[in-house]
Amino acid sequence: MSNVEQTLSIIKPDAVERNLENEIKEIFKNNGFIILEEKKIQIEKLEAEKFYKVHETKPFYNDLCAYLSSGPIVVMVLEKENAVLENRKLMGATNPKDAEEGTIRKKYGISIDKNSVHGSDSVENARIEIDFFFKD
Repeated sequence: MSNVEQTLSIIKPDAVERNLENEIKEIFKNNGFIILEEKKIQIEKLEAEKFYKVHETKPFYNDLCAYLSSGPIVVMVLEKENAVLENRKLMGATNPKDAEEGTIRKKYGISIDKNSVHGSDSVENARIEIDFFFKD
């Protein structure tokens, strides 16, 4: 039985700034993901705060929100079997130093904050995050 899922992927400001969008999209496509929807946007800090609300009690929350709203981002809906897990594997560990060879963060991440990509961490959150950016 197939388990096709959708997940949200964000190419973060540090990667957009370095013109890595197409390279990163290619990595997704080469790993069997279908990009169903995508758009390049710039969000306000307030929107970033809503988006990252789950992290609101964490010490890095403020920096995270400031960072996500610091420049253009590319938001995408990716689809594949077990998309959430597969995307997380492909992204690699949050800290690029700890990420495995061949992962997006290992290749492009600058630091734990500027780690180039975001991906949903569960099927439930994927739904919420996709709606956040793609609700008509």
